[in-house]
Amino acid sequence: MTSKLWWKDGVIYQIYPRSFADSNGDGVGDLAGITAKLDYLAELGVDAIWLSPIYPSPNVDFGYDVSDYVDIHTQFGTLEDFDRLTAEAHRRGIRVVLDMVMNHTSDQHPWFQQSRSSRDNPYRDYYFWRDPKPGNKPPNNWLSVFGEEGWVPDPATGQMYFHMFYREQPDVNWRNPAVRREMLDVFRFWLERGVDGFRLDVFNSFFKDADLKDNPTTLFGIRAFERQRHIHDIDQPEMMPLLQELRSLLDSYPERYAVGETFLASAEKAAQYCGPDKLHGTFNFELLQSRWSPRAFIRAIQRWEQALAADTWPTWVLNNHDNRRSATRYGGGEKDDRLKIAAALMLTQRGTPFLYYGEEIGMRDIHVPYREIQDRLGKKYWPIVPGRDGCRAPMQWDASPNAGFSPAGVQTWLPPHPNYGMRNVEAQRADPNSLWHFYRKLIALRRESAALREGMFIPLTFDTYFILGYLRQTSDETMLVALNFSGRRKRLVLGGKLASVNWEMLLSSKREQMSPLRGGLVALEPYEALILRQVH
Repeated sequence: MTSKLWWKDGVIYQIYPRSFADSNGDGVGDLAGITAKLDYLAELGVDAIWLSPIYPSPNVDFGYDVSDYVDIHTQFGTLEDFDRLTAEAHRRGIRVVLDMVMNHTSDQHPWFQQSRSSRDNPYRDYYFWRDPKPGNKPPNNWLSVFGEEGWVPDPATGQMYFHMFYREQPDVNWRNPAVRREMLDVFRFWLERGVDGFRLDVFNSFFKDADLKDNPTTLFGIRAFERQRHIHDIDQPEMMPLLQELRSLLDSYPERYAVGETFLASAEKAAQYCGPDKLHGTFNFELLQSRWSPRAFIRAIQRWEQALAADTWPTWVLNNHDNRRSATRYGGGEKDDRLKIAAALMLTQRGTPFLYYGEEIGMRDIHVPYREIQDRLGKKYWPIVPGRDGCRAPMQWDASPNAGFSPAGVQTWLPPHPNYGMRNVEAQRADPNSLWHFYRKLIALRRESAALREGMFIPLTFDTYFILGYLRQTSDETMLVALNFSGRRKRLVLGGKLASVNWEMLLSSKREQMSPLRGGLVALEPYEALILRQVH
């Protein structure tokens, strides 16, 4: 893992296309809008963009219900627009990663329309159709994670089909060789168009138990889905040969990449699916789910590193399209001090960092009144569980109407956050002390430092409440990262040989410069992120 690769050494930036930039004034972001913002992304310093689904879709789950895998939703543009985006991104040294949603299709996909037409249709076995049990009861006890019954009756054919998510998202039967061929051909289609990588949505759910055996139940869990041990509807052994076949396909093209969203993930589960003959990386969300605590963060980091084999590579994420933004979870009003700490933490780890659009300016979740909620899951669990609309609001480009996302007078698909007048890209680019500039400096520093990208992680603090300190070290470079999670001044005490080392400051969230440091104490300002390099 020593050769330099874009996916290994770079930073990947997730774009939710509906919310990034609206080029045609219809209130929805599109591919031309993304293309127009590529210079911004190059200036920020990211190495790749990951696009949430852009395929034709009825938008029951906003693109995660695909009705055609080899075309572009008309809201976003055309295949020609996509080709233009890819070419312009590549011209700037930015790679393109597509979201692949292959556990299920939309119920409007031609495969499913054929499948449900009759019991003897050639596409019938593309999905999970079974006779109900006596009393019109489901074939087994599998459930939908979205709180619905997992099996839907179909009066026309007298059978039921299974869905892990919404009923409009029927699960695909990957045991059918025809399905496997069709899906791998989808990868080939986009690889031939120049796509550099893929993010696999809930990939470890692709295979189900061949006999559809019931899941064991448990007494623990708030929802019925959580009161099952999911040993028959996910994580089946047939997944490994498929990943090997996919990796072989990707390796037949230069520098292609795949990262998987591990469903019901733990560090140990996510780790088993990545390696030289499997996926290049998988998502483990423990860092994202950590509370504001040095202890919680370092434990998440160490669990992930310890779970991974020596020839595998971590991923790191603090935000995505399914979770409340880190600025909402950690920010505290409109202050960004904590967000600089979180950014320094993630961008100084060994592995591939994933940013989420607007993270670099500290976008907060919007509040959406019940009558205006777009996310069906948000409506179902309102007001107990916040929906996903909050983290999907339009990108805040400037202080003009609609935050510069759409022209003035246009009703955007979700409203921009009311704070866009003061929190936007234009304002932060003009402020040298802004969160945006801190992200940009961090990304640039990471690019220059082999120790930060791939060096050993050596913790200097362990069970503390206020400070996190660690070394990132290669044979010829040692970096010291000191993070003060407290609103008070703190000191990091360096022991042993470190006490006599000379250090120079490379980056701080609180000061422009400091005298060369020698000695066993590192003084930290309130909420300071400090990165030092050993001077030889």
